[in-house]
Amino acid sequence: MAGLFAVGVSVMTLPAANVEAADSPYCATVEQVAPEGGFFFDFSKKMPKEAVAAHGWTNGAMFDTNWYKDNITFNSKRMQLNLDNEDGPGWSDPTVNYSGAEFRTTTQNRYHYGLYEVCMKPAKSDGIVSSFFTYTGPYDEPKTQWDEIDIEFLGKDTTKAQFNYFTDSKGNHEYLCDLGFDASEGFHVYAFDWQPGSITWYVDGKEVYKATDNIPVTPSMVMANLWAGRGVDEWLNPVDDSNFPVQAEYKWMKFTPAK
Repeated sequence: MAGLFAVGVSVMTLPAANVEAADSPYCATVEQVAPEGGFFFDFSKKMPKEAVAAHGWTNGAMFDTNWYKDNITFNSKRMQLNLDNEDGPGWSDPTVNYSGAEFRTTTQNRYHYGLYEVCMKPAKSDGIVSSFFTYTGPYDEPKTQWDEIDIEFLGKDTTKAQFNYFTDSKGNHEYLCDLGFDASEGFHVYAFDWQPGSITWYVDGKEVYKATDNIPVTPSMVMANLWAGRGVDEWLNPVDDSNFPVQAEYKWMKFTPAK
């Protein structure tokens, strides 16, 4: 818990509201207000003004997914990222087979060192990824280096979370965390504390992994997406779309700047 207090997080017990049987009780202990200089995105209030839905394009490469703003919906006091088969040739890339969703803060809303938290429930199916991450790079701004910090759930096994990061496009820092529960069955709080010399990941307030080598330095957008892969069967397994559409769900996101 030392990493949490290092960035000045305060906690309080709140009434349990909209809680499912498999939800972590920790979800209701996080103070649901925006810290000074940070944010609290409450998805019962729909899309925050600092963010947008990606629309009309694809990331290419390993993404067999076009982004559509209509695939982000708000129901039952949460945000849903929806993934389904394409109805026809994708208008962004006609070779893409799936229709997915990506939430992102705008390029004007970037954030730096501090604690990033999300209360979420990933989707479960072979070949897909549900995520929460920070990102900046040449895809959005040509002269900006690619820095990224990830929390990812591989739909083939949602009893684990994958942590990773990139610094100036250099990755290969993957760590697979055994959660001890199936993340797709309830909401839990996943977090990382980004500091100048380290990144520390948390699950329901407990430190589970720390990295100290070549840490990202660039202020970044906050993002979340749900996508189907291609050409990465060894990593994700082949896509199983027999149960599509599927959803990744998010109740809130929070950023507390480092002091």
